[in-house]
Amino acid sequence: MATDHKASLLSALTNQRDHILEDLEALPDDALRRSVLPSGWTPLGLAYHLAMDVERFWFLDVMVGDPSAIAEGVADGWHPPDDMTAESVLALYRRQIEQANAVIEATPLDAPPKNWPARWPTWRFDDLQELMLHVITETAVHAGHLDAVRELIDGSQYLVLG
Repeated sequence: MATDHKASLLSALTNQRDHILEDLEALPDDALRRSVLPSGWTPLGLAYHLAMDVERFWFLDVMVGDPSAIAEGVADGWHPPDDMTAESVLALYRRQIEQANAVIEATPLDAPPKNWPARWPTWRFDDLQELMLHVITETAVHAGHLDAVRELIDGSQYLVLG
């Protein structure tokens, strides 16, 4: 039963990740680096954020307990270093997904996180299941953000029925 539940959670997460990657891969480099919202983030910045602040942070830092996972020079998770190509940012996101999937595979759903940020003392995820639900939600929200940005950039709409 737990294996089936974990597989369902991973499937939902994979669907959202694939949605993000499909939207990003459809954009040319100049559109990936273009900001159309007042906050200033770009589609490429979103991919970097998902790689570093979501996949890497939640699964490697929080779940596995490796604080160096996030401490390796990430000053601003919404802005990739200027010298990173679009291909390298998307490859980074894919690598972080692979590492996160390895953590998910190796960790029971009821396992508690091994590290929790001191800056959040009043709340905490109890286990991998809660953490996965959070990452699914965060990734899905960002997929919606990216859908709106894609429509502003090139007029495309994701999975329009009818």
